[in-house]
Amino acid sequence: MPDVLIGLIVLVGALVQGAVGYGLNLVAVPLVALLDPTLVPVPLLLVSSTHGLLTILREYRHTDWTGVWWVLAGRVPGTALGVLAVATLAPRPFSALVGVAVLVCVLLSVVSWRPEPRPGPLLVAGVASGTFGTAASIGGPPVALLYQHSPGPRIRATLAAGFVLGTVVSLIGLGLGGQVHLTHVVQTLWLLPFLLAGFLLSGPLRKFLDGGPIRVAVLAVAAASAVALLVRSAVG
Repeated sequence: MPDVLIGLIVLVGALVQGAVGYGLNLVAVPLVALLDPTLVPVPLLLVSSTHGLLTILREYRHTDWTGVWWVLAGRVPGTALGVLAVATLAPRPFSALVGVAVLVCVLLSVVSWRPEPRPGPLLVAGVASGTFGTAASIGGPPVALLYQHSPGPRIRATLAAGFVLGTVVSLIGLGLGGQVHLTHVVQTLWLLPFLLAGFLLSGPLRKFLDGGPIRVAVLAVAAASAVALLVRSAVG
């Protein structure tokens, strides 16, 4: 039963990410970590990167590759900062700080801020994504907020490419640290049918969201990410 429940959690996360562009880790990481901690982080990293590859295959024509490379350039030092944060900072206050930062960005977006995916902001978002993703498992909002006014296919394809390349960086780091094992691949394989089901179900939903609703969905998932971090910091 726990295995089926974990699979359904991954299915829902894949559905959200397939429709909005990010959110799989928001849904999966906190719940899966409670049910089977061995699936975090490596197997879920492999699952999310597989989802990214599927998204690129489905909407590759819309990928903003220039933006992806700027984000990746920031993600490398951001990952190092995330590792440093894990080693030196208490996790609960740090998660709260990240949650507040994301909420502030969401509120600014609703009120007056109209971010644009230009080189400077993309580089900063890449650093934030690498830091937040490594230290708190939620790295999508900083980049997604920059693309909130873009068409749905562009948001999904660009974030997917960034996730795949960023995951490669993370896995290389974990591999050098001796934290990637063959058992992780086996654990990932049984989750793939659930991932594929969620991805396929997201097809009709993304068509409904594309246009005006996609920005609302991006901001809603970002706000949910922030609230999840604040709850995690409060309850431990």
